[in-house]
Amino acid sequence: MAATMQAIVQDRYGPLEEVLQVAEVDRPTPTEGQVLVRVRAASIHVGDVFMARGVPYLFRPLYGLRRPKIRVPGTDLAGTVEAVGPGVTQFRSGDAVLGWSTGAFAEYAVVTEDALVAKPDGISFDQAAALGVSAMTALQALRDHLAVGPGQHVLVIGASGGVGTFAVQLAKAFGAEVTAVCSSRNVDLVRSIGADHVVDYTREDYRAGGPRYDRILDNVGNHPMASVRRTLRPGGLLLSNGAPVGGWVGGVENVARPALASIFDRRQARPFMSTPTAEDLRALLDLAAAGTIRPVLDRTFPLSEGARAMAHVGQGHARGTSVLSV
Repeated sequence: MAATMQAIVQDRYGPLEEVLQVAEVDRPTPTEGQVLVRVRAASIHVGDVFMARGVPYLFRPLYGLRRPKIRVPGTDLAGTVEAVGPGVTQFRSGDAVLGWSTGAFAEYAVVTEDALVAKPDGISFDQAAALGVSAMTALQALRDHLAVGPGQHVLVIGASGGVGTFAVQLAKAFGAEVTAVCSSRNVDLVRSIGADHVVDYTREDYRAGGPRYDRILDNVGNHPMASVRRTLRPGGLLLSNGAPVGGWVGGVENVARPALASIFDRRQARPFMSTPTAEDLRALLDLAAAGTIRPVLDRTFPLSEGARAMAHVGQGHARGTSVLSV
């Protein structure tokens, strides 16, 4: 009889708290080059929510037209090696690891060897799981696309979310002066992680004739790009990393528009999608171990409350990263 495990499963689209359920499913078996990880923590990012909702509908061929192609959601995880498949040389049973895969919202997940790195002792499983998509998105946005460096003034819009909290800290680590945009309840939070200046968007508009910035990372995308670009200094760059998503095309037009604008306006950096790499994950771990960055954990939910956790992240007001503790 095959071994089983608890997992969050989804067999149709709809309201998250209706379609996501905890069920007993077969435990996966690692094949060539794969590692079976006993999941201890898995972080939730907004991309997980979009896939679970099947939006925008234009992407349904990727997600699954009538039902999700991937039955168990989740990407970022941390845990211990339970078993290794043929050809695996870097890890052995009992090793503490973190990485990315499909089916992370479960007691066990199979992960390719090159998508895992060793977890240092000084970082908890919850913290390690949070160093995934959001942290790598912030790192690649600031380092590779905006080329943030010493002496620059950087504006981070949506500074209290998963990507934003890492972006504030990384921009400071790169030597920049950082202004963070967030709501009133998150002002103290973004100050605590290093923001030099804070704009409370419920009280003031950062576009209204204030300071000018060398680099802007927009994680929200709820204002016209032309009005955001006006806050740039000559030679500055704007990178759009967020947009309202829903309906048939959702935020697709918010990706296409910056791509076109970047052809004619040097201030507009091209939109991008982060690509997870073990090298970047190790770089983030080194920064976390040195105390240069720290994952901001919003809320921790048990696996049994996975649907509620996903709905919470889907509301768009999470402070930092929410985590499933398995």
